[in-house]
Amino acid sequence: MTDLLILGGGPAGYCAAERAVAGGLSVTLFEERALGGVCLNEGCIPTKTFLYAAKYGKPDHSATLAKKDKVVKTLTGGVGTAMKAAGVTIIKARGSVAGRVDGGYAVTADGKTYTGKRLLIATGSAPILPPIPGLDSALASGLAVTSREALELADVPKRLAVVGGGVIGLEMAQYFQAAGSDVTVLEMLPAIGGGLDRDIAAALLKALRDKGLTIITEAKVTGVGDAALGVPPVVGRDPLGAPPGNNGAPGASRPTTVTYEHNGTPHTLEADKVLLSLGRKPVLTGLGLETLPLESSPHGIPTDKYQQTNLPGLYAAGDVTGKMLLAHVAYRQAEVAVAHMLGKRDDPMRYDAVPAVLYTTPEAALVGLSESAALDAGYNVAAATLPMAYSGRFVAESQAGAPGLCKIVAEKGTGRLLGIHILGLYASEIITAAAILLETGATVDRARRVIFPHPTVGEMIRECLWKLEV
Repeated sequence: MTDLLILGGGPAGYCAAERAVAGGLSVTLFEERALGGVCLNEGCIPTKTFLYAAKYGKPDHSATLAKKDKVVKTLTGGVGTAMKAAGVTIIKARGSVAGRVDGGYAVTADGKTYTGKRLLIATGSAPILPPIPGLDSALASGLAVTSREALELADVPKRLAVVGGGVIGLEMAQYFQAAGSDVTVLEMLPAIGGGLDRDIAAALLKALRDKGLTIITEAKVTGVGDAALGVPPVVGRDPLGAPPGNNGAPGASRPTTVTYEHNGTPHTLEADKVLLSLGRKPVLTGLGLETLPLESSPHGIPTDKYQQTNLPGLYAAGDVTGKMLLAHVAYRQAEVAVAHMLGKRDDPMRYDAVPAVLYTTPEAALVGLSESAALDAGYNVAAATLPMAYSGRFVAESQAGAPGLCKIVAEKGTGRLLGIHILGLYASEIITAAAILLETGATVDRARRVIFPHPTVGEMIRECLWKLEV
């Protein structure tokens, strides 16, 4: 009997395996696909390869695909090497829970049964596929794709409809626009970017539209129909009067149509590909979880602050918890779970200082609460917003008029920092410093004493702190 069985080889799974072995535990990990999970194979890393290629003009799509494959192969190979060096037993098959056994749990894979004292479920997430009429047939025909398939497209679609204006949708939209697609993003909510602060979201929306990206907010998709199967196509596009885009890029010969409602009015958009980017959901089916009295819901497996489920010795980490579907959250959850297995009780999971980033151009990054979320939570809020033009380095390294904002949210009276939000150059790197301030419980007064190097764009945090009235 091994000390720890792990279902899933993504960020939570392989991080937990490394930490557990380092702590003296024996580990068996089950992964039916490539190690690295969604992040390394079809998410964080591949999309960053795409976006980097798009930063400097129109990318060579074939060359970008080749580089993406090379990067993924290198990094997933590195994970495999690390697992082997650590002594982790890797079972390249789908593991299914077979129930509880004396002293632990049983997992079956490829006709064999493995037993362990503890079990960690880290099976990740899958794209949400809503019940939109016509979507199933569009997916089956390849006219509609998820981000996984989009990262493998051999040709750049002539016209691309992106359903969802969150992180995945905006990043993919910007790449394909740079590569030559005529892109329209349809977002059901009034703002883009998911949990972005409203001021940052508004500035990002303007910046992306200024770059020529068509984004329609408050657009509810009502159907996806294959024009080649009898749905009447619409000549040209109908993105609320937006000008036609680049029609010179190669694309599919069989277009489809997307219907949507905007301000109560129906519209039809013709596209060669439809990219679904409506978020992700925990993977819970086909795992044998029904053999256990495990508490779960379609939203994920609930855990306590140490990543324990309602069953002794059974933990969950990563997207499968449904808590915050981010790779860096998965890493931390895995570390907390393993620490608890090793007897540590002073290392709980916390979520009030988790950074998040949109790697668009400009970048947007946040940690903590937005102003509206802080108000909804009942805080007496103080907020300050400054343009990035207050930073000399930002001005020196950006084009004239480049978009950029820094916004800080704090609690009046106590001065405790509640959230820091950044739009612009190096936002993805600066946010780490902001996260440290929130993680350590810094007040505005204490944070003002931090010496930021000059000239850096990160000095914007200091400048904005001095504008706060708490």
